[in-house]
Amino acid sequence: MLRFLLVVILVALTVYLVTRAVQRAGGPALPKRPQRRSEPPRIIGPDDDPDFLRDLDRKRKHPEDPEAT
Repeated sequence: MLRFLLVVILVALTVYLVTRAVQRAGGPALPKRPQRRSEPPRIIGPDDDPDFLRDLDRKRKHPEDPEAT
């Protein structure tokens, strides 16, 4: 049982050291995630849309003429 544990530890140590050596040598790099661009907040609903609200206000002020400006 002790011999099995020693073999497992040696294999784990070998894998760790090889991984560290590859990382330090600049081995195959993982693809980088694209950076998120800072975009203005998107309009979520019609109650956040200034054009929609302006149109509602215009329709409320001129109910008989929906195209009045």
